[in-house]
Formats: sequence, structure tokens, C-alpha cells
Amino acid sequence: MLGIILGSAAVVMTYVTATVIFWRNPHLIHRKKRVSFSATHISHRGGSAEGYENTLKNFKKAVENGTNMLELDVRLTRDGQVVVHHDQDLKRSASSPHLISELDYAQLPPISSVIPIDTIPGETFNDPLWSDEDRQIPLLSQVFATFPNVPINIDIKDNNDELIRKVADLIQEYQRSEITVWGSFNNTTCTRCYKTNPNVGLFVSAKKAVLLCLATFTGILPYIPIKETHYEVLLPSSIKRRRLKQVSSLNFGERFLFAFIDAFLVNKPLISHLRKRGIHVYMWVCNTEDEFSECFDKGANGIMTDYPTRLRRYLEKHPARNN
Repeated sequence: MLGIILGSAAVVMTYVTATVIFWRNPHLIHRKKRVSFSATHISHRGGSAEGYENTLKNFKKAVENGTNMLELDVRLTRDGQVVVHHDQDLKRSASSPHLISELDYAQLPPISSVIPIDTIPGETFNDPLWSDEDRQIPLLSQVFATFPNVPINIDIKDNNDELIRKVADLIQEYQRSEITVWGSFNNTTCTRCYKTNPNVGLFVSAKKAVLLCLATFTGILPYIPIKETHYEVLLPSSIKRRRLKQVSSLNFGERFLFAFIDAFLVNKPLISHLRKRGIHVYMWVCNTEDEFSECFDKGANGIMTDYPTRLRRYLEKHPARNN
């Protein structure tokens, strides 16, 4: 009996020791990811609070503001064109009942002159100096052609083989595999993206993010192979801020939920380990200086924001935060 106990204790001690070593030195069992660019400043849809989201003009403004990366969303039109648009339909963006997939590209209306900012409840963007042409929904090919050297983060909004294939073809055509990251909230879509072109950077799906968090708390994270190059997750306090715009105060259940998500999704041990493995960590959508500071304090490489100017000024005041 004593021999069994001592043997079991030895096994446990060996496992714990190995886990600590591999947690701190993951390169011993995993090849470190190599991402060819650094993106501290990421403009969410080009900066939804400073211009009409996902438009060429807004992307140009973001680049002029010194952004390191553009974040955008893609969908397919009826005639098979890859367009840059977040919502499935045009209700919010263009006051039209149609789905993007119901119209040919030539039929898409410009973005409405007043558009609700969906990440900032109750807020809208409106600038009378923007023309209908400025507010036109662009093709992904136009974005690639206009910004050949700017890293772009692509959210594939539909689990659609044709969409994934066409985006992959465009990435190949414009020779930007090394400065593009793609993926989806949907795990199946992420898997298809990786199978289509494993050389393009890939961000984690919601399912994969949860699995990595569980692996952190069970201690098995150092042993898990990770194909993704980017861990992109929400900053819980930013969602909390949005919720507080809708209610005067949070109930106990909501406070507990936000605290749990914060401890679960963006815990420092997980982020530290991922970064040691060469995986870049981005947090979204962060729009205040307090949120910017929180992201960097948690170990994020980069921040997605609706306010590119605000983030640029923050980084100018805090140059040490700029990776």
C-alpha cells in the first residue's frame, strides 16, 4: 500500500513539475508562432464612432490616424461579390429591409446618413460632408487594392464555403497572407478557413476561446496544440459599460456574470502563456482610456476601438504601452 501511495505521489509531482516548466517555457514542446506584424492600434470597422463603418473613406481616416490594423466584416451578395458589411441585412446601416444576399452588388444602397453605432447603444454617427459615394459599401478587393501594406483582420460573417474560398482567393491574389488574419465566432467557419489556407493568420472561435479557458483552469493548457495565431476576445468591462447605458444599475446576477467572464476569458495566466507561444492577444471593443489601460494591464498586444483618434492620443500619452 505504501508503495502505491509513494508511486502515485511521484507521478503527481512529476506531472505538476512538468506542467509548471511547460507553462513557463512552452517553446520546449511547441513551435512559437511567427506573426510578421505588430498591431497595438486596431480600428474596429475603421472606427465606427468616427466615420461610417466599413467604408473606404473611414478606413483611409483610420490609416491616416496611424492605425496598425483595420478590422472589417465580409459577406456575399446575390451575384457572388465579397462585400464589406457587418449586418446580415441592411436595416440598421441603410434603412432597407433586404438581406445582403438578396441583392446584386450594384443594387446595394449607400450607408444611411445617420447610422446607429451598434457597439455604443443610443449613439449614432452623422456627417453631412460625406457623399453617397463616400458611404458606399465597398468590395473586399477594393480594400485590398487601396491598402496593400496594411494588416487587415477579417470577420467571416457567414458559414459559407463560397465566401471562404473567394476571400482566400483574394488574399492570394493580393499577396497578403502574411498581413491578414481571418476567422469567425463560429467554430466550423474557423475550421474551414484553416483548411482552405493554413498560412493565413487565424483568430479563435468562441468555442475555442472557451476550451482554452477551461484548459487554463484544469492545468492542461501547456499540452494543447493551438493552430490559431490570434486570441481575440471581448473585454467584459466594455460590455458592462454598454449594459449600463441601458439600465441604471446591474442586478446581482449580472454583476456575478461579468465578474465570472472577466476572470474566465481574460485571465492573466492564460494571456501570458499564449503570448509566450507567439499568439497575439487582441481585446474588443474598447472605447475609453480606462478600458485601454485595463486591456494592456491584462497583457493584450492590441486593442480594437471605435475611436481611432482617442486610442492614438492615449498611446501618445503612454508610449510604453505601444508594443
